[in-house]
Amino acid sequence: MLKGIHPALNADVLKALRNMGHGDTLVVSDGNFPSDSIARQSRIGKLLTMENMSAPDAIKAILSVFPLDTPLQPSVGRMEVIGKPDEIPELQAEVQTIVDASEGQPAPMYAVERMAFYEEAKKAYCVIATGETRFYGCFLLTKGVIPAEDLAV
Repeated sequence: MLKGIHPALNADVLKALRNMGHGDTLVVSDGNFPSDSIARQSRIGKLLTMENMSAPDAIKAILSVFPLDTPLQPSVGRMEVIGKPDEIPELQAEVQTIVDASEGQPAPMYAVERMAFYEEAKKAYCVIATGETRFYGCFLLTKGVIPAEDLAV
């Protein structure tokens, strides 16, 4: 255990989050996503897990240390519901609330069609599989920057 670090952030996940650079993307996936096969095509080439938690809980833990690129662009993508691109399932609404709280302001997610999501996921830095059992629990998060004056030394 470390002070100030969410206990769900294991060493592999923390290393990936730390090593990512501005503009790199990570995937948070649900239990139905082809996480392992997609992760093998990601930048780090292996699957990371936060398997004993829901996607919203995993994202909340990640955002406790991970800066989003929201000042420049929408930085959290969500997988669209097939045939209903504007529908926001309860799970995605939960994540939107977490993202907004993390940013201290509204930071709307962008929708990504299912097959396009898979293609974007293959280009991601890493894939983090959760224990999420609900459908459409897959998200893309783009890393932002932390100004020097905000760094804890």
